Amino acid sequence: MKKIISTNNAPAAVGPYSQAVEINGTLYISGQIPLIPGTSQIIEGGITEQTEQVMKNIEAILDAAGYSFSDVVKSTCLLSDMANFKAMNEVYSKYYTKEMPARAAFAVKGLPLGAMIEIETIAVK
Repeated sequence: MKKIISTNNAPAAVGPYSQAVEINGTLYISGQIPLIPGTSQIIEGGITEQTEQVMKNIEAILDAAGYSFSDVVKSTCLLSDMANFKAMNEVYSKYYTKEMPARAAFAVKGLPLGAMIEIETIAVK
């Protein structure tokens, strides 16, 4: 049975989508940008601060659904500039320290609200 996951500890969806959907023991988290929960503001700073906020948003959704970073099997990272890859990777690696998930990273032309990063996540129990 499909279950919609929503938490006030992560930014509300800014369009016709859910923060996350769980079905058959798999959690699909929509792409998270560095919005501060409860606001429509992107966190100030550069790629390090933005990646940290994205990871906090993902963590809040994982927690709300009863998952953790150890359950994550796949991440897709969208970057506004591949020059930010190394700095993003430094923050990202603080959250995945063993049994890292599969991952893809892409440079894209633009992200919502001028964000420098967006990460979508899949977790399995």
